[in-house]
Order: sequence, then structure tokens, then C-alpha cells
Amino acid sequence: MSFSQSDILKALSTVEDPDLKRDLVTLGMIKDLNVDPRKVSFTVVLTTPACPLKEKIRQDCVDAVEAVIGQGVALDITMSSSVTTLRDNAPLLPGVKNIIAVASGKGGVGKSTVTANLAVSLARAGAKVGLIDADIYGPSVPTMFNCEHEQPAVKQVNGRNIIIPIEQYGVKLISIGFLAPPDSAVVWRGPMASSALKQFFSDADWGDLDYLLIDLPPGTSDIHLTMVQTVPVTGAVIVTTPQKVALADVKKGIGMFKQPQINVPILGIVENMAYFTPEELPDNKYYIFGKDGGKNLAAQYQVPLLGQIPLVQSIRESGDSGLPAALKGGPMAEAFQTLAETLARQIAIRNAGQPTALTEVAG
Repeated sequence: MSFSQSDILKALSTVEDPDLKRDLVTLGMIKDLNVDPRKVSFTVVLTTPACPLKEKIRQDCVDAVEAVIGQGVALDITMSSSVTTLRDNAPLLPGVKNIIAVASGKGGVGKSTVTANLAVSLARAGAKVGLIDADIYGPSVPTMFNCEHEQPAVKQVNGRNIIIPIEQYGVKLISIGFLAPPDSAVVWRGPMASSALKQFFSDADWGDLDYLLIDLPPGTSDIHLTMVQTVPVTGAVIVTTPQKVALADVKKGIGMFKQPQINVPILGIVENMAYFTPEELPDNKYYIFGKDGGKNLAAQYQVPLLGQIPLVQSIRESGDSGLPAALKGGPMAEAFQTLAETLARQIAIRNAGQPTALTEVAG
């Protein structure tokens, strides 16, 4: 059977990226195509290493190409990734492809826990990840990453002091908690806190990152305005718990990001503590904070529901011990991995200029 490079490309043009709704050839995702009578090889460059549809796309390529070359020709497909970005000409943080704000309307909803586990899950998938703990008054990232007593190094670059982020579990970290004693209260006025956040952006060596997550303080404040005025933000993730009191505050947070002077897209909502599951009864669900509050909120604002994370004792224990649940394997690690994959998909869809995909998550 004879075939050419154009025949292979024609076959691959029938394979569609399920999220972007366009074929792989048009999207420029087929690289290094080599064709000879005995072997066909090429690389598929996905939009994120955390792509949950990798095996489906690979099998679709196999089916399409084998229909042209038959079974007797060797087929070698390499699955690679290059995270997409809209920040190609960014003067600040030029090596950072996507900046993701993680916010909540109120405290106590587990925002920092979600952020920490999201960062670790993205890093475990192969992405280059950084995390800024922008909660100036209650920094918890040092505790959650078991580096409370560490201090970042500083280097001189053109006469300026540049902070070198601490790296833990494959994630680059900066927090005010590294710069102040753990038992000291940070008593700063708004402008001082905003100035500190600006330094985390401008005076730190972040290098090349696929995702930089920003763990914001609760509520709506100077910190939020400083962030969007300092760097273009790809989008925001909103964390809530299901009960009405939390949802009322979260609506204010969503409203803040939608204001014209801020105008940050909502990538989706995470419903944390969606239900309680005791370790000895893993199939039981008790909706102690109400049911589907975050899910209904996502439907109301027509934004994706990224995930529903249960209230499990081991998540709290992991945060206190400094070893995030995402590192420990089992159902909780799988839940955070799925959350990371879903977020990565939404970022890729956003960067491609496609309509947001509303995500259904089983409760």
C-alpha cells in the first residue's frame, strides 16, 4: 500500500481535539512527521501535560492513520505538550504562561488547601508550577508545604535584590510567611500589603512557568486590585462551600472579578467540603453543609463547576503535616488530580478563544 505525507496529514485532519472542537492539523498539534514505506512517526503536542483525554486523542490518531497505512507498517506516536498562553508579550513575568487567581468571598472555605493541592497536582502531571501566597495577613502555604522555617535566598541582578522562590514538591513558592517569624502578626496597611505583592511579581526569579497560582486573601480588597493592575490574569478560580452563608459572599467575589476595571474571566467554581465521607465508610456521603450549593451557583453564573471536593479528615491532616493530600495517592489524590486536569482544560479552552465548557461533576 502506497501513501504519502499528505495522506497522513489528511487522515490526522479528521482527528479533533475534544475541547477545542478543531482538528489537530489545523491547530498545529502535529509535529515531526516522518513517513517511509515501513514506518510512520509523528508527535502530538497537547495543550497541557495534565490533559485527561491524552489516551483518547492518541487512539483516535492510531485509528485514523492505520486506516491509511494498514496493519503492516510500524506506527510511532509521541505524546508531548506545550501549555498555551495569551501572555506572549508580557513585560512582567515574561516566562510565565498563565497566571491563575484562586479566590473566595469569605475565609474558612479551604481556599489555601485547594490551591496547594492544585499546584502539586499540576506539577505531578508534568507542568512547571509556581504559587504566590498573597494572603498577607494569614499566610498558610509555608505550613502546608512543610517549609515554615525556611527563608528564600536573594541574589543581586543589575544592582537589585531578586528573591529566589523556595521549591518544594516540584512547586516554586513565595509567601510573606517566609519573610516574617511564624508567631508574629503581620500588621500592615493596605498599601504596604499591595507593595509586598508587587515585589512578589517584579522582584522574584520565577523563570519559566506553565502556571502561576495566586492564593488570594478572603473578601475583596486592595490586594485583588493590585494583582490585576500589575499583571494580566488568565482567569480566576472561585472556592466555596455549599452553605448559603458562604455562597452569599462568593457572589460578591464573582461580582468583583466581573467589574469593568478588573474584568478577569471566571475559569470555574470549586465546591469544597461538598459532603462528609468517613474513612471507614467510603461510600457514604453526608451533606452537613447542604447539597450542591457550588454546583447551583456555577449554573446560575454559567461558569464551569471544576470539582466537588469532600470533607475528609485526611485532607486536614495532610495540610497540618505539610504533606499535601495530592501526594499521598488514593481517592483524595485522584480527586485533586481530576480537578487539576479540569482546570488545565478550561485554561486551554480560554486561551484558544473558545466558549467556556460547562463541566458536570458527579456529586
